[in-house]
Parts: sequence; structure tokens; C-alpha cells
Amino acid sequence: MRGIWEEIGIPEEQRLERTNVVRKHVQELLDLMVKEEEGLKERLLNSIAMHRKDVDTLCRELQLDPLQAEEESTLLQQEKCLRTHAEALLKEKEDRRRELNALQEQDRDLCDTLCTTPFCIDSNAVPSLEELDCYRNHLASLTAEKERRREAFVNTKRQIILCMEELDHTPDTSFEQDVVCKDEAAFCLSTDNIAALRDLLQQLEGQRSLNEALCVELRSRVLVLWERLQVPAEEREAFAVCTGKWFMSECFLCSR
Repeated sequence: MRGIWEEIGIPEEQRLERTNVVRKHVQELLDLMVKEEEGLKERLLNSIAMHRKDVDTLCRELQLDPLQAEEESTLLQQEKCLRTHAEALLKEKEDRRRELNALQEQDRDLCDTLCTTPFCIDSNAVPSLEELDCYRNHLASLTAEKERRREAFVNTKRQIILCMEELDHTPDTSFEQDVVCKDEAAFCLSTDNIAALRDLLQQLEGQRSLNEALCVELRSRVLVLWERLQVPAEEREAFAVCTGKWFMSECFLCSR
């Protein structure tokens, strides 16, 4: 600029004035640039503080160790690291809550079927990995118990239906009607119901044994009468075929 001023022929006094104006403009520009960079630094510091707070909160909720700050790292590196970590922790939180909701839904279905109390866990807190693992093991145990009880129910139900058919017995209580109902999934597999199921089977089997004993006794009496009356063999066989089931049902009615 001094070369241009010399060619133009600007006096020294005006050159000084112009130099001062240039210095002033340059200084203002530099001050503005410094202010903008300081603003960027302030924004980075605020972002770092915000992400640090988020990370600390998420670590507490997820029951994880606090994130240690990296030494000798720039502000940009710190901000990127904290932002990335916060996003990962937030995803971890959402994944755990999503799994907790799925486990609780499965738990409710199992509890309805087995008539048991739900797993004790705070629904408002983010579960730890240990709590989720414990919950999964608990549901696996309940599922195995459900299958065991279902198998016991199906086998016992089959025997009860056979006994009822042999005794010509029509289910007359609400429990008996629930047992022989075709919708097996509707039957509550509680311990009380399984015990009541076994009691019913024992009752029917006991009744069948009594009826069989009574049938044997009645047949013996009939045989004695046949001998006394000299009933022909063909009449005896025809009578035995027609009355085989009748003996069981009549004995059941008489016993009641």
C-alpha cells in the first residue's frame, strides 16, 4: 500500500492517517475473528458440559461406571467422544426398557396361566444387565413349569375322561366341566387346580374299583342263580354281552 501511495503522490501525513485507518480496520477484523472463535470455544464447552451431564445421568441409570475423561484431548475430540458415548448409552437404555416390557408381557401371560405372582422388579427404573438376566432365567423356569403342569393336566384329563366314560358319569360340577372342556388353554394350571385334578382322578378311580368289586359280587350271585335255574349257556352269554356296561353304570348310580 505504501508503494501505491508513493506512486499516487499522497503526502506522508495522509499516509500516516491512512495507515492508522488500516490498522484500526485490521484490529477490528481480528477482534471479531477472535470473538467468533471464542464463541465457538464457549459452545464447545457448553456442549461438552451438556453431554457430560447426559453421560453421567445415563451411567447412573444403567448402573455403569462413570466415563473417564481422556487426558490431553482437544475440545473437539472431547465433544465428539461424549456425544457418541451419550448416543450409545441412550440406545442401551431404550434396548433395556424394550426388553423389560417384553419380559413383563411374557411374565403376565405365564402368571395368568400358572396363577403366580409377577417377578419383583421396578418398572420405572432402567434394569441392570444382572436384573435382566435374572428375569430371563426366572421366565425360563416358569415356562418349564408351565410345560410340566400342562403335560400333567393333559395326562390326568385323559384318564379322568376314560373313567367318566366307564362310569357313564356326566360332569356335574363347574370344575369337572372345566376339566373335560375342549379348550385346554383356558384351564388355569395353578397348583390348587392340579391337586384338585389328581383328587378327582383318585375319586373316580376309587369309585371304579368299588364298582368293579360290586360287579364281581353281583356276577357271582347271578352265576349262582343261573346254576340253580339251569339257564342255558347261550342265554348266559347274550345276557353278559348286553349287561356288561350296564353293571358298571348301575353300580355307579347305586353307590351315589
